[in-house]
Amino acid sequence: MARFDAGRPLLFLFMPLFFAAVDPSVDASTQVCVIGAGIGGASFAYFLKQYSCSSDNSPCLSEIHLFERRSIVGGRTAVVTISGDTFEAGASILHPKNFHAVRFASLLGLRPKLKSSEFKPDSNASDSSASSSWFGIWDGSSFLFKTNPPPPASSSAIYRKICSFINAIIIFRRYGLSLLRMNRFVNKMLESFLLYYEGFESRPVFDTVDEMLKWSGLYGITRRTLKEELLDAGVSSLLLSELVTVITRINYGQDINISGLAGAVSLAGSDDGMWSVDGGNWQLAAGLINYSNVTLHLKEEVTSVSYAEGHNYVLSTKEGIQYHCGITVIATPLDELNITFTPPFSIPSRRLQHTFTTFVRGFLNPKYFGLNHVSEIPNLIGTVEVPEVPFSSISILKKYGKEDMVYKIFSRKIMQDRLLDEIFSLRIETVRIDWPAYPHFEAPEVFAPIILDGKHLYYINSFENAASTIETSAVASENVARLIISRLSDEHQNMANKKFHAADGDLFHLDL
Repeated sequence: MARFDAGRPLLFLFMPLFFAAVDPSVDASTQVCVIGAGIGGASFAYFLKQYSCSSDNSPCLSEIHLFERRSIVGGRTAVVTISGDTFEAGASILHPKNFHAVRFASLLGLRPKLKSSEFKPDSNASDSSASSSWFGIWDGSSFLFKTNPPPPASSSAIYRKICSFINAIIIFRRYGLSLLRMNRFVNKMLESFLLYYEGFESRPVFDTVDEMLKWSGLYGITRRTLKEELLDAGVSSLLLSELVTVITRINYGQDINISGLAGAVSLAGSDDGMWSVDGGNWQLAAGLINYSNVTLHLKEEVTSVSYAEGHNYVLSTKEGIQYHCGITVIATPLDELNITFTPPFSIPSRRLQHTFTTFVRGFLNPKYFGLNHVSEIPNLIGTVEVPEVPFSSISILKKYGKEDMVYKIFSRKIMQDRLLDEIFSLRIETVRIDWPAYPHFEAPEVFAPIILDGKHLYYINSFENAASTIETSAVASENVARLIISRLSDEHQNMANKKFHAADGDLFHLDL
């Protein structure tokens, strides 16, 4: 079982925590209930606070209540502690063009930490991440491809640059111009995604995920697989079966038949300049919750949501407490939650892709990989799509000595002790986590509604079938916040118009 950092709950001593029922004296129509305190729920709370009361026509939503069934916030961002050191256990990397995450970190005073991605075979790797360019592709019996190991730390900067350049040539010799075609495909996706940061005057509010994707030009690549998109882009079958497969297995635990947009996002995770929050990405969610001054309900699991007369939702928790809210927002995947909704609604069925993350302090067994010494094993081992391979990747997180390191293993099944004892010569400490990490992406993607009941029950994670990242959660959350403000403004305007016309009618009859 995972041991999460014991220092994390200390931050919540400074948060406004309330565990009593919602104050009945407050108008429930202005109260918003959010289920899920991951980055989706936290960023939604931030955006709603920013946009509420922003103009004369903008409604004021006085209270936000955030419900989290666990004892900590962060959702699928978390850290584990190994031998006193903390490591990312969930969503671990952020792209330099993740502008919401960049702004959140700046706003909260969090220090970004440049880091190598889980897979970074590009020619622009910085000196500080030179060791990340030493990777091998394993097929279950031998290495199909390996780059050269990094030079010693004592080497000059010029020599390290030369070694990095040589590795770039090695990669280019194997995959050729297909690398450039793959990068063009990814950059085109990124250009389209950047449209979601445009100003309100040019960016509409979206009622559905389909509208949201069609507006940006990204809908088409959710209808086809990554393999189909890259073959049309002129990418070679060798690059697809090796490098692209390695990246999608690491980042989404799936093969190249993943849907095109999710696959493009996965490939973007190997770009230059990837970063994380120093101390853990979970701090983004915790900081936004604190900044937004919401009412946080930890260890309160919502079991039912009912629409009651008077246009209010009644949320019932496992503890038997009821909360009344005018608006309810689901900010966690419904796929594996046991919440009863009245009246019921239907959403497209989907399954979550479970990623088993295993942390091991020790050192690998070189004979398992057909090598003579542990120093011959690359810092990152990626794998191809063959049944014989029991893991997706193995990467080094920290080196304590030549034969004492912390490794991170991704796999689709639990790594049993017997298998780990074959792969490792020594295991000092082992931590396992089973993450329902992201949807199982499958083209053509079908999206759940954002508005689940035609009233004010919203679902942020409907966007997740397009791609699942910290940033896509924030983008989807901002749209839902704007959608709520827009719909409430329209309702208030319609009410005002009805009253105005009714008053006109009364005066008309009085004149007659």
